[in-house]
Amino acid sequence: MSTYDLIVIGAGIVGAACAEQATAEGLKVAIVEPATVGGGATAAAMGHLVAMDDDPAEFALSRYSLGLWEAFAELPAAEFSRCGTLWVASNDDELARIPDKLARLTDAGVVAEAVDAAGLYELEPMLAAGLRGGLLISREAVVYPPAVARHLVDLALERGATLHRQYAFRLQPGGVVLQDGGKLHGPVLVATGCALPRLLPGLPIRARKGHLVITERYGQRVNHQLLELGYADSAHGADAASVAFNVQPRPTGQILIGSSREYDAADADVSMDMVRMMLQRSFRFLPWLRELDALRVWTGFRPVSTDGLPYLGRVPGMADTWVAAGHEGLGVTTSLGSARLLIDQLLGRPTAIDAAPYDPARVAS
Repeated sequence: MSTYDLIVIGAGIVGAACAEQATAEGLKVAIVEPATVGGGATAAAMGHLVAMDDDPAEFALSRYSLGLWEAFAELPAAEFSRCGTLWVASNDDELARIPDKLARLTDAGVVAEAVDAAGLYELEPMLAAGLRGGLLISREAVVYPPAVARHLVDLALERGATLHRQYAFRLQPGGVVLQDGGKLHGPVLVATGCALPRLLPGLPIRARKGHLVITERYGQRVNHQLLELGYADSAHGADAASVAFNVQPRPTGQILIGSSREYDAADADVSMDMVRMMLQRSFRFLPWLRELDALRVWTGFRPVSTDGLPYLGRVPGMADTWVAAGHEGLGVTTSLGSARLLIDQLLGRPTAIDAAPYDPARVAS
């Protein structure tokens, strides 16, 4: 039996960040991941680094994480692009939301600027006519999540971590049993996303399917990450299926198109009905997207906790067992902050932000 200071199960971007942070602290780490590093929910993420302000705890974690992402600005593999975020108001009701959103952001130290209709079209001349205004957050960025996950795992391996290409068959007191019967001994961190209930059935997770479309390379036609101001209604809604306008310029000259959300989807197959709904939503804001060719359409499942906040901390009733999962669409943004929060707790140190809202004890059965 091999003994470690921490056994990280799952190498999506959250698990990878936890492993990297643990090795940076000098811990002896094992990573258990049978599939492609960053190949699950991480590969189905748009990679938007965004301060979501609809929930105070979500806002605190995303703001904390955004500061940590600055270390990746010069990493070529990350495809870090500070394109900024432009929230678009399509009607007067959405325009009326801007002052409150702007106040929340600026009160927290986020640099943001309201723009009227004329300013909106100066920033994005190719938007559809008739939009009412927007909110610009110029310092926000996008990254390529699977490459970042691989980079984080590589850093951990360079510091002496070991990668076990097996399933974690079950947890046991003091460690984990692998698929081949081998045992790893030490504190365990479960970061398996939608598969979390297999090892930790007391922590409910609901899988939410999403579709993404990426175009061929057309050069720069969009300058900012674009979202409709009603995006949060879709993101946090309870509807079985929903779509929202979310378009992102990639440094490659491609355009990444989201976003869709489906609960209770039975498989990972592409649903052309859902893709059509998503594209029609995008065409309302960018009609010329109809002229472009899609290179790829794919899906993934994002893990949603019972209350929309991730589980970050010690698992109640289980000795030396920790969890980092349930981030849904904010896993990329909050991965680095989640890892710091988790490892600080593991080491018994004060955390940079209040960890109580993410304590899995709030829902554990």
